[in-house]
Amino acid sequence: MSGIPSAWQQAADCLAEAGCETVFGLPTDEPGLLDAADAHPKLRAVGVRGHRAGACMAIGHAVVTSRPVVLALGAGPPFGDAVTALIEADSVCAPIVVVTTRIPADGLGRGGFQDVDQAALATAFTSTYLRVQDAGTLTWALRRAVHMSLNGRPGVSVVEVAQEAIEAAVPAVVPADGPAANGPVRRLRSVPEEPELRRAARLLAAAERPLLLLGGGARAAAAGPAALALAERWGAPVMTTAAGRGTVPENHPMVCGSVGLYATPPLDSVQCGADTVLAVGSRIEETARMGWDTLESVRLVQIDCDPAAFGGGAAEPVAALLGDGEATLARLTPLLPEPSPERTDWLRTVARARRTAWLSWSADGDRAGSPARTALHALAELFPDATTVHDNGMNDIWSYHWPVHQVGPRGRTVVPGEQTMLGFGAGAAPGVALAAEGRPTVVVCGDGGVETGLDALPTAAELGLGIVLVVFDNQGYGWPRLLRQELGAPAGLTRFARPLPVDDVVCGLGGQAESPDGVDEIPAALRRAREAAASGRIALVRIRVPDDDVPPGIRRLFLAGGQAPGDAS
Repeated sequence: MSGIPSAWQQAADCLAEAGCETVFGLPTDEPGLLDAADAHPKLRAVGVRGHRAGACMAIGHAVVTSRPVVLALGAGPPFGDAVTALIEADSVCAPIVVVTTRIPADGLGRGGFQDVDQAALATAFTSTYLRVQDAGTLTWALRRAVHMSLNGRPGVSVVEVAQEAIEAAVPAVVPADGPAANGPVRRLRSVPEEPELRRAARLLAAAERPLLLLGGGARAAAAGPAALALAERWGAPVMTTAAGRGTVPENHPMVCGSVGLYATPPLDSVQCGADTVLAVGSRIEETARMGWDTLESVRLVQIDCDPAAFGGGAAEPVAALLGDGEATLARLTPLLPEPSPERTDWLRTVARARRTAWLSWSADGDRAGSPARTALHALAELFPDATTVHDNGMNDIWSYHWPVHQVGPRGRTVVPGEQTMLGFGAGAAPGVALAAEGRPTVVVCGDGGVETGLDALPTAAELGLGIVLVVFDNQGYGWPRLLRQELGAPAGLTRFARPLPVDDVVCGLGGQAESPDGVDEIPAALRRAREAAASGRIALVRIRVPDDDVPPGIRRLFLAGGQAPGDAS
């Protein structure tokens, strides 16, 4: 590793021993951590074209693998460029270790080149900011950062390495009995004490209309089988937050889609009809609460590994169970009695609502000719094993609605969190595809989203990552256009007068792009896209969508009248 400072070589060794496998970043002026990772036999270095794009890729990779991912940054502008995506990483609880540099001490506060108070910027997305002033604390700081990224509430940890520490001589060999000898940093799991579990079980047993709500923490804990076992024992339907999708297969008869903004009529009646909610791995953020007018009056029991989650988004729970989602559900289920006869009417009501939603919104019943929904129905058929990466757009919110888009037993999803940064889908996709394990990676986004995330595509092309981009094109920004039209405000600025030639960029990167002329041609275009992606190429399918094809959650909550076409509620 000639030319690479020994501090960075030691950092690469430490991160590999701690269980990290992938480092994203831009090359720096002088060889740094990315170079050390590239030369390391146990690490994969991924060079990116933008710091924000690299951070998005790190999110996608971390969410899919549930392992810590490293983002290598430089001092000043590189750190600032990544902040938007790191705020998103905090929102989705992605375990990311940011390793950044700091300018020499004699330039701090004196107009030093690229001097920025990075710790102040980082307060928006982390509480773990470790400063390495000398090389002797480097290994400790890195392992500590990995531990903090994985445990408690997973998220972003930052290690700032001073220039003086990089330039200092460090031992070439780490002592055999040093921290690295402990092997990979483990995710610690705990369960509540038995009296707490028994009290919670009594509260749940008293429910007449129970509901099990699964958030992103349940998905990260691989709590799906345990959740279904409890739901069947408790006699409760299952709903998820957007981040919780994929925890359980949505073709299971007790799964009723998502809550809040993404509740599909008439399944919003299920969330609003419940009298007792068991929430697992969810802070019950604003989008989950939207339209859930009865939430403040329900009996709420929460399971979470983070004490701050309890009462953070909704009313204070009657029982707060601090522990791992999967392990706590497994301990709680045997304490529940069999479902009482009083729940029969509730389960029948839920089953009717689920069937009505299926008949109204699935491929079997949806005959409205919506281009977006036609594409999503085709994706369910042609890509049942895909990891779907979502974005923040108006038309692509259809992909959050079950059964318009269904996540089956082989499917996975990656979504932005409460920040919902524009461009997340295309940005995160290469990181997702790196961990694909033979699965297709499909991005569902708008034309604004794909333009914003465009700088991630060269990385995908260079690595031969076959990604399918399903772009719902409304020639601009659909969300602000819709809300401005509702207000009677000017909407001209929401339309692109000169769209970026994204299709040409994709083709220039060795991929393919096509725009089906009508809804009947969409399935064939997606089939061709899958074939292209299987050969390691980017495939873009651009689908023109009208402004009035508004998802039901948006129509119900944001528009006057509120009734969505086909709304049976």
